[in-house]
Amino acid sequence: MFSFIGGSAGPWLIDQMHGVVGESMVIPSRLSIVPGPVLQLPHGAAWFLRGITSNERYVVREEKDALVSRQEGLGRGASTRAALIPIRKNAAWWALTQDERREVFEAQSHHIAMGLKYLPAVARRLHHCRDLGPDEPFDFLTWFEYAPSDSSAFEELVEALRASPEWKYVDREVDIRLTHAEA
Repeated sequence: MFSFIGGSAGPWLIDQMHGVVGESMVIPSRLSIVPGPVLQLPHGAAWFLRGITSNERYVVREEKDALVSRQEGLGRGASTRAALIPIRKNAAWWALTQDERREVFEAQSHHIAMGLKYLPAVARRLHHCRDLGPDEPFDFLTWFEYAPSDSSAFEELVEALRASPEWKYVDREVDIRLTHAEA
């Protein structure tokens, strides 16, 4: 489990934040990431979001192998830019079966194939929130890290994902852009 805390402390400065679809959130000045659960809002914090890392979903072996072979880890020294993009999908998405979601995710939207084009420049980690219970405000928290020189590549990736058929199922998305405070 990871907890993302938006408040007045943390190593990530929040450069900009806006609601892409649906309700936005209070804009704090900093973000910290805590490995493990946060049970209550810390002093000076505006909000916290929780998610768990889990097994890869919607991928076949060939795609998983390609992702693993190309993706580099988080925390690279040159990756001083980041984005936290919390997403909630609508009831129509969750009414689909696993194979129907896979069809939208990859066969129609080419989500994995698209992401592979931007590896290893853009590192990412997906956090599942829906598994934590019905009170979580988002289904997924995606954390991206990249070097400033890869900012345009990251923007291309996000634009392409938002233009895909999968995004018609998104009913809430917040885009939070960050810079590491020591950059």
